[in-house]
Amino acid sequence: MNQAQRREFFATLKAHNPAPTTELNYSSPFELLVAVILSAQATDVGVNKATDKLYPVANTPQAILDLGVEGLKHYIKTIGLFNSKAENVIKTCRMLLEQHGGEVPQDRAALEALPGVGRKTANVILNTVFKQPVMAVDTHIFRLSNRTGLAKGKTVRAVEDKLMKVVPSEYMLDAHHWLILHGRYVCTARKPKCGECCVSHLCDFFRDQQRRADRCA
Repeated sequence: MNQAQRREFFATLKAHNPAPTTELNYSSPFELLVAVILSAQATDVGVNKATDKLYPVANTPQAILDLGVEGLKHYIKTIGLFNSKAENVIKTCRMLLEQHGGEVPQDRAALEALPGVGRKTANVILNTVFKQPVMAVDTHIFRLSNRTGLAKGKTVRAVEDKLMKVVPSEYMLDAHHWLILHGRYVCTARKPKCGECCVSHLCDFFRDQQRRADRCA
């Protein structure tokens, strides 16, 4: 995919979804931070079910810290890896209170120093909350970027770096959300819905499938 095609790719996604955003429920930077920590190897739907019960009871660092690990587990026990996630969230709450005045920090190094927060989580917070033009690459974006030819790479970091170079600047702020939603609902892992895809005409995978079909016809 060349740069003109990439610009058309994102222009088309924008036309179909002008204001994309995360599907995690949150009403503050801290709530999103906790939700993203909980979302590792879990679905947004599953996380929302848990946080919809948790946040009316505790939605600040101090309130969740007051619950303690066992108290927090009660609300998130339906989420995979809830034991380790509860430990990380409690440790993160303590660090936020002790080092950041209870506020979610706005820089990558400080975010990645929090327990349970890696580069992808930090990028989600920096992009969604603080409107920084960064790219959080998950399995959906990694698959879609390689499959379509948008940004090929053998590792998540390689794809992230490539996307940062090739995504047109006017689309960078929302690119993460467009890509994750398209990968989640259209460019799915086992059976991509090419017939429903608004950007299939720009996709390497779709064109290869068409060429194979033509040769077999």
